[in-house]
Amino acid sequence: MGLLDCLVPEAKAGNWADRAWEMLLRGPAANSGARVNTRTALGVSTVLSCCRVLAEGIAQVPFQLLQEDEDGRKRKAKDHPVYKLLWRRPNDWMTSFEFRETMMYHALLAKGGFAIINRVGGEIVELIPVLPDTVTPRQGTHYQLSYIVRLPDGSELEVPRQNMFVLRGPSWDGFQGMEMIDLAREAIGLAIATEENHARFHANGAKTAGLISMAGTLSDAARAQLKKSFEESTLKSNAYRTIVLDNGAKYERMAMSGVDSQHIETRRMQVEEICRGFRVFPQMVGFSGNTTTTYASAEQFFSAHVIHSLGPWAERWEQAADRDLLSEAEKDGGHYTKLHLRGLQRGDAAARSAYYKSGIVDGWLTRNEARAEEELDPIDGLDEPLIPLNMAEAGKAASATE
Repeated sequence: MGLLDCLVPEAKAGNWADRAWEMLLRGPAANSGARVNTRTALGVSTVLSCCRVLAEGIAQVPFQLLQEDEDGRKRKAKDHPVYKLLWRRPNDWMTSFEFRETMMYHALLAKGGFAIINRVGGEIVELIPVLPDTVTPRQGTHYQLSYIVRLPDGSELEVPRQNMFVLRGPSWDGFQGMEMIDLAREAIGLAIATEENHARFHANGAKTAGLISMAGTLSDAARAQLKKSFEESTLKSNAYRTIVLDNGAKYERMAMSGVDSQHIETRRMQVEEICRGFRVFPQMVGFSGNTTTTYASAEQFFSAHVIHSLGPWAERWEQAADRDLLSEAEKDGGHYTKLHLRGLQRGDAAARSAYYKSGIVDGWLTRNEARAEEELDPIDGLDEPLIPLNMAEAGKAASATE
């Protein structure tokens, strides 16, 4: 019997659409007055772009289970049940891409990505992601971990650590990740507030406030009527139409303040602030402002993105999968998981050709290894490294010339 056999069906494919936003809408207001939660944060284009860059970057590359034999040779462990879960289908309704993408969003914005490991007869048959706000990590007096999962019907299930796959981001206590929504609340809140203020400014026809003055005194009714007619004439839908003022009234537009004129600059600065929190280069979210870091080529820039932005998350995925999905015996037997980020760092065809030629000619790369890098089938007879005939060790070369 599997772990989930004792649960109601909703525990596996619960109605996320009805419950997800309800659970994620909570969150205190920032000092800017904007309420920051998962939904409002994702409404900020920079936050959404940072999450997409990292989540899609991790989800698009092959995630495989490999095995290294005693001779150091590596092969795909296709006969292992975990291979298919990571490579193509972690459960009945998600692809590997969708699973990793969802887990990354949870780990980036909440305290971690959690997936229940369902075993049947001791064999892992599926990985079932659960909403991070339904999971409460619990550490016992002897530091043993378990997870309390709140089910759709309101009941709770205690899941042992060995039955939970956990993807954590940066952590303070070591067993749950720190929430980016909390850490970057002020930066995200200011971005929300400036965007809302800018939107209201344009809703008013992108015009600042003004002052209506006249010589006489108006009654309350006349004052209200004048204000109403003026506002109706200057709303965005009627902007730039002719305004008629009677009784000698004069209108004077108030000058734009320095704060108003700096709205765009403030919004640009918030792009960089949010990118710092997510450790994403601003250029990757479409920001074209001045940058202090330059690269000799686009290839070097994308290599920096893979190393500094995606690399730490790839290592988290690999070590988490090894820890939670493989037994100690399997790890001792050479099994390990690998996210293949190298394909994202490949240069153009000429650069790759030069790289392969250098490795093959110098003997540190076989021809079949080069073909594998290009996802080509191996060819018999190309597994042995080539040895340059005109090269030898320095001592041997000296003796050969005597």
